[in-house]
This record gives sequence, C-alpha cells and structure tokens, in this order.
Amino acid sequence: LVNVSAGKRSISGLIVELHPPPHNVGFQCQGVLCSCLNASLFARFAIGALTVSNGCLISSRSAMMPKLQAFEFWRKTLNEARYVVAPMVDQSELAWRLLSRRHGAQLCYTPMLHAQVFVRDANYRRENLYSEVCEEDRPLIAQFCANDPEVFLQAALLAQDYCDAIDLNLGCPQMIAKRGTQISELVVEGTLLLAHQKLSVPITCKIRVFEEIEKTVGYAQMLEKAGCQLLTVHGRTKDQKGAMTGIASWEHIKAVRKAVNIPVFANGNIHHLSDVERCIQETGVQGVMSAEGNLHNPALFEGRSPPVWEMAEEYLEVVKQYPPCSLSYVRAHLFKLWHHTLQIHQDLREELAKVKTLQALADVSKQLELRCQEEMANRKDVEDKEGNLPLPHWICQPYIRPAPKQLTTNGSAQGSELRKMVCQKRSLEDLDGAAEVLSKNKQKKKSRNPHKNFCTQQKPKYLKCEQCGNPKGNKCVFNLCRGCCKKKAFKEVADCPKPGLRPKLGPGLKPNLRSGLRSNLGSGLRPNPGPV
Repeated sequence: LVNVSAGKRSISGLIVELHPPPHNVGFQCQGVLCSCLNASLFARFAIGALTVSNGCLISSRSAMMPKLQAFEFWRKTLNEARYVVAPMVDQSELAWRLLSRRHGAQLCYTPMLHAQVFVRDANYRRENLYSEVCEEDRPLIAQFCANDPEVFLQAALLAQDYCDAIDLNLGCPQMIAKRGTQISELVVEGTLLLAHQKLSVPITCKIRVFEEIEKTVGYAQMLEKAGCQLLTVHGRTKDQKGAMTGIASWEHIKAVRKAVNIPVFANGNIHHLSDVERCIQETGVQGVMSAEGNLHNPALFEGRSPPVWEMAEEYLEVVKQYPPCSLSYVRAHLFKLWHHTLQIHQDLREELAKVKTLQALADVSKQLELRCQEEMANRKDVEDKEGNLPLPHWICQPYIRPAPKQLTTNGSAQGSELRKMVCQKRSLEDLDGAAEVLSKNKQKKKSRNPHKNFCTQQKPKYLKCEQCGNPKGNKCVFNLCRGCCKKKAFKEVADCPKPGLRPKLGPGLKPNLRSGLRSNLGSGLRPNPGPV
C-alpha cells in the first residue's frame, strides 16, 4: 500500500499527482505499469487497483476489501446508522454535516450533485467533494442526479474513493433534479445494473412515493433487483412541495419496507426526536432521514431544542475551521436558523440579506442574539406565543408550513387558483427593487441593466398603439408606437416631437425650410418634394 497523504508518490516509475488525494485510500499495484499517464489516455488496469479515465487517476478499493451489500453494508460500513441528514441542494455542505454529526447525526449525504457537470468540470468536483475530505465526515454517501447511465457511471467512478456509497436521486422535485432524472424505468434499471457491476462501493437510491401503494412497492422491488443496496423513501409524491407539501405517508414507507430485503430509510414528517422513534416503530425502517427539521434544529437527533444563537455560533466556527464555504450557503443556513426571529426583526432580516462577508454575517447574527437576550431579560419567564409558536422564537424549533385549504389528503392541488396562490413573490423584494435584496438572477440582470425596474407594482402601464396594439411611444402625439409613428411621419409629412421622427424631406430640401413646412402643414399645403 502506498501512502498518498502527501498528494504525490511514485508508483512503478510513474509520478502520480492527486488534487487533492483521496482520504484514507491506498493504491495497490501487483504488476509493472508500462503505459504513460496523459490527458488522452483511457486505460483500465486489470491487475492491481488503478483506473485511469480521461486523464483522471481513479483508485479502486476492490482489491483491498470486498464490496459489502444490503444489511451487511448497513451494519459494517454505516455502523447501523439510524439518524441521517438528508442530501440538500447547496445546504448539506461539509460544515453543516460536521455540525450535525456533533449533535447526534450518524450518517450524512453530500448535496445533490449534477453528474454531467461533475464529470466535465474539475472545479465543480473540487468544490463539492474533493476539497471536503475530513476524517470526522464519515460515513458519507455522495448523491447524484443523472439521466445517462454512462455519465452517471463516470461521475460515480470519480467520486467513489471520497465516500462510502453512491446514491442516485430519483425523486427530488427541484428543477435541477427534474432536468437530471427524467428517465424511464428501463433506463433506471440499466443505470443501476451498470453501476452495481462497475463500482467498488454500494449503490443506493432515494425515491418519492406514487399515489398508489402497489405502484410504489413495485418500483422499489425493481430497484432492489437492479442492484440497489439501500433505499430511502420520501413519503410524499413529486407534486408535494412548497405550499403544497402536505403530510408524508408512512403507510407507503411501511409497505415498501415489508416488500424488500434491503435496508430502508424513511423521510418525511420528522420534526423532533420523538418523531424519529415513532416512525421507526410504525414503519419498521432501519433509519430516519431529516431535511428541513435538521436545518431549523441541528440538535434534533440529540432531542434538544437549544437557543438559536448557540447553533449559529457553533456553525460559524466550523465554517472558519473548514474553509472554503460559499457565502450563499452560510447565509441560507442563518436564515433557516433565525427564521422565526427574523419574522419579528425585519430590519436585521434585510441586513442579513445585504451583507457580503462572513464576518458581516456573524455580526448580524450577534445582533439578533443581543436582541433576543434583551427580550428574555424584559419578559423573564413569559413564553413567546406570537405566531402560535410552541416555544419562544429564539429557541430552535421546526417550521410548519401553513397548509392551503384546498389541498386534498395526499397533498395534490385542485384547480388553477391554488397554483396562483402559491406563486408568490420573494419576500425580500422591497418596493424600490433594491439590488441587494433581489434574487441572484435578478441581481445579474440588474448589473447588466442598472436602470431596469424590477418592482412590478411601480412599473408604468403602457398604453397601446392605436394601429397595431403594441405599446405606444411615451412622447408620441399620435398615440402610436415607434414603427407606426415613423410611417405616419414619412407618409403624411407630419412632425412628431418624439426624438428622431421628422417629416420626410425631398432631395435638396433645405433645413431652413422646416419652419415653413410646419406652417404649411396647418394649411393643408404639401411641400414640393423636388429640388428648389
């Protein structure tokens, strides 16, 4: 075994550079490597444990240890994990995973990664996985969304030495996942079969339920036959999201658990540790996964509800200890942690959205802490019941979305009125459309068009052109659009004060005749277009 912790070692005369080296991985070579490592090389060494793919050195642990499957994998590799932090886009990064592990989480997932981008972009690989190698962050499962079996396999091969398993997301309602996983069951089955054969780590899946229990069970059994070694079942359908989230169905999860012979994790309706224990008892699953519950209370798996500032301060310390961490990730986590408090202190909410440095984010969090402690001192033992919260707003607690009245029991929407109701504007867009509180996409548009007004309430209402129906020119005296006004000015020799639109002058017509031309327009006389 060759120690690669330094990032550079000689193997049979070849100098191998790893950026950065895989964690806890050794390379075993039982033969002489006579090929050259270059950008165009694509070779797989049958003897030994080295794989070179498209210029990337990929190590394999197959020569060092057998690949564990199903319950053996759950017991030995995952250490019988029961408390699991879900894969969350841009939110389950290294710093948050470490914070969650320090407060009871036994298994974590990476944020959902786009397989195609992961394969082609070295920076994406480094920022989302390679630079996050940490001894504390194990066991770890890397999740991908993909719609091409070969691309998914390439991404999994590049990631397998930095995690303990590869997960294929088949049920996320977010657009990044929908674009990445809209594939038929036959393609899903082929993808899993190929990955199960080629990877040195187990393949797992995460799904959402169908409305019919029988269809959900059949889909889970297909995944098991295709090579899935662990299945996470979110008890909601793909349409249940946002204001239409509704209640997750543990009945579906229970039916899946009884029908398959692989470990099953449950996801949905997890807000407190008591929910975790009740879910395990009712469904018989091996573990329970939490997403939003964990975001609002990282100590959920400890059964505690600590003050928000305690979790915020510890998270910011972890961020400083394990850089780099995207500022947008940190901001999003602080918004989740301080969610209930920010409903009261709106000025600090806007400040939290505007600041652009990690220290500034920490300062805003400190101001929130001081305000909360002042409220505690003034109100003493009086609990904050504002907003029907069970605990004071400065205590970590779940956020329960208000359910729309028109939702059915399974969370599906009825009619277009509900869809209009849930399409709400971002709460941080104030009336003047300030760039600091706009979304990222609108901030980019604002930088390209600094004078554009993004506030729909203050946008001017344009009148229609009397001829074509397009918006009329603001200065046109004929109530026409630019095109129609131009035609009218040229055809009727009419003068419009709109810039650039003057009556058509004939050849040789001198500019000093314009005054006479205008006076003739009133008398109905037309100028002679010929030479003067």
